[in-house]
Amino acid sequence: MAPNDSAETNGEATGTVVGRRKAARYIVPFAVAGVAAATIGLVPALADSGDPELPDITAQELIEKIAASDQEQLSGTVKVTTDLGIPSLGGLAGSFAPGAGSGSGGSGASPDAKLMELASGTHTLRVAADGPDKQRLSILGDGSEYSLVHNGDDVWGYDSESNEVYHAESDGSGKAGEHKAPKGVPATPKELAEEALAAAGDTTSVTVDGTAQVAGRDAYKLVIKPKQSGSTIGSVTVAVDASTGVPLKFTLAPSSGGKAAVDAGFTKVDFGKPDASSFSFTPPKGAEVTEADELEAEAGRSGSADKARKDLGALEDFKGLNVIGEGWNAVARIEVPGGAGLPTEGSGDAPAQAQQFLDALGDKVTGDFGSGTVFKTRLVNALLTDDGKVYVGAVTEDALVKAAGTAK
Repeated sequence: MAPNDSAETNGEATGTVVGRRKAARYIVPFAVAGVAAATIGLVPALADSGDPELPDITAQELIEKIAASDQEQLSGTVKVTTDLGIPSLGGLAGSFAPGAGSGSGGSGASPDAKLMELASGTHTLRVAADGPDKQRLSILGDGSEYSLVHNGDDVWGYDSESNEVYHAESDGSGKAGEHKAPKGVPATPKELAEEALAAAGDTTSVTVDGTAQVAGRDAYKLVIKPKQSGSTIGSVTVAVDASTGVPLKFTLAPSSGGKAAVDAGFTKVDFGKPDASSFSFTPPKGAEVTEADELEAEAGRSGSADKARKDLGALEDFKGLNVIGEGWNAVARIEVPGGAGLPTEGSGDAPAQAQQFLDALGDKVTGDFGSGTVFKTRLVNALLTDDGKVYVGAVTEDALVKAAGTAK
């Protein structure tokens, strides 16, 4: 029989993994949803192919096993499926990313322009890593491939479809990290798991729920669930390699049921040292090469840098981020500068057809806070009140309206 450890853990029992990030328990539901929406870059999905017999292990021991894992070498094939209940972004997401599109003075091979495409749909990837300074991620398309290669001080992005190349160099510090992926976005299965584990506390149940085989490897299944009602997140399941402690699969299930919002796991994995050629890159003949510093200089000449500074200055008008509640039911309250909400019916602020379109995007709601519109995905809901306040959280519409009604 596979182990079925129902031991629970709280903020004190989760040890160093959670202890150093206690503040995250108030915002991790957002982080989990953000992981789903932003980048599931180097993780992915595979159905279980059996329940291997493994020694019993407690939830605490399995968490410690993840924390102690120092595996830095691997290669394999991964699959990512993301269903947040929003239209497939496809290439559209990249077109709005910084540095996107050579026609706009950017590069279609920029990482920011490509990694956002993982926020929806199903994608097959090949990955390889050899320590902190050598990684490769390739997104496989129909007859095309996008590769992101980090080797020492160089980061290369190559889009075979457009034959465009993006190149960034570090400043000599040995780190070119700011060009590898959006800052702060988890980039490995372990980082994804730790983001979820950081939510563990008095509001969370963490258990071991049997075993599985992922990519031919024996694994334990760690299940993280909210104890509170009202969260849009039903559970997070992490399949942990029994030998190395490396998370092999990450599944985020919404409380509303249906298929997973994020299903990410290895289909093939090898923990041996990848061939050095995996991290070498030479621009193909005839490829258009764009240097990162050229993009920055072009942004300065076009005035977009000045606009960015003005936009950042406008953010100072915000009255800060206030968090209502805690754990999985935490709701962030933001006041929009100027206190402007959406146009309302009869206000004359928008044409009738435009007003109908806005109304179709969300649900009109009322409560102790007044009135407003709720915009929903499978994980994150946002309430924009008519007086210009925003409430957002990984909570149901009812929980969101209730939180807005209790805000001071």
